[in-house]
Amino acid sequence: MDAHLPSVFAGLAALNPGLAHYKTCSTLDSSPDTGSIGRAIEIGAKCFGTQVVPVQIAAPCMQRYQCFGHLFAGVGDDVVRLDRHPVMSRHPVTPMTESDVARHICKQSDRLDGQYLPFTSLASGEAKLPDAPASNDRISVVAIDGINAETDARAGQLIWDARERCRFVVGSQGIEYALVEHWQKAGLLEQPEPAQGIGRSASMMSVSGSVSPTTAAQIKWSKENGFSCISFDATRVTGGPGEVDAEIGRATEAALQALSQGRDPLVHTAEGPDDPAVARFREAVDANGMDMSAANRTVGEALGRVLQRVLDQTGTTRAIVSGGDTSGFATQQLGIYALSALAPTNPGASIFRAHSEGPVDGLELALKGGQMGTPDYFGWVRDGGGSKKT
Repeated sequence: MDAHLPSVFAGLAALNPGLAHYKTCSTLDSSPDTGSIGRAIEIGAKCFGTQVVPVQIAAPCMQRYQCFGHLFAGVGDDVVRLDRHPVMSRHPVTPMTESDVARHICKQSDRLDGQYLPFTSLASGEAKLPDAPASNDRISVVAIDGINAETDARAGQLIWDARERCRFVVGSQGIEYALVEHWQKAGLLEQPEPAQGIGRSASMMSVSGSVSPTTAAQIKWSKENGFSCISFDATRVTGGPGEVDAEIGRATEAALQALSQGRDPLVHTAEGPDDPAVARFREAVDANGMDMSAANRTVGEALGRVLQRVLDQTGTTRAIVSGGDTSGFATQQLGIYALSALAPTNPGASIFRAHSEGPVDGLELALKGGQMGTPDYFGWVRDGGGSKKT
């Protein structure tokens, strides 16, 4: 972050935006040592000249709720507090043991003072952002509650009205949901026509590094609906480059064979947190003395290389990457630098057009976090997204 974020933030500041949004995960994935939101806030606050940073993690339409400062997330038909979430509390890199958003972030920097704005004060119109701290070295982090469209609109108004002194904001895509809700209610933005799908693809390639039960249900659906589901042995990343290359080659060949038979391949590392493959991977990482975050990065990059090889050799024009960390590592392998929206599916998991200097420019690509999407998600993307037929 020290090496890269100052120049990125300076470039954004030079564009003189009304707001600059530092995007975080909607389940707050971070720690003092990995993906530190606290350190990013320190750097961003300095660059944008502010000591008060609004934080909006909640995104109710995605089943991410903040209530009295604590984050809740949907899992299946339930909504649970983040530190009790069956996936996030067991995350392999950043397990969530704290649901208080401001407290979690403030653990990542000794310069931050945290507080929250409750939905009760948002609903009454009494909520306001605090004044700057008396000490120039302190930064106020203000986590904003969000439980429904009404609180979204109030939060959006609060953030927008304070943009002159709080230009740097932090949070999930809940920032945009809140702003759009406010802009539409204020008449600053028209309601758009429902977005249409882009039609079924002739073929599609998918990779998944997620261990979420949501993804497990999606893989199960895919198996039952004609996809070719191919296991990727993640333990091979602990054996050195030669073993990684061999596993990449094996998975690539299996995917190419599936495509030649008219089936859409889905290469995956696990089918949920209780898949024996997860325990085998962790045991192999421990036995080889590897750092878990480095091992996960290698797995994500390997899946990206499988995807790249299949796309290069077949000309397939639609793809899915499943898993939040996996999406970042895989897209780096593809050389993608930007995405343009094409068609909606579930909130936070739409189909995009990829932009790259290389051969994947124009790829129709969906990136989804492990917990995102309905059981038929892979089929929905294959069919082009848009509204589902009833």
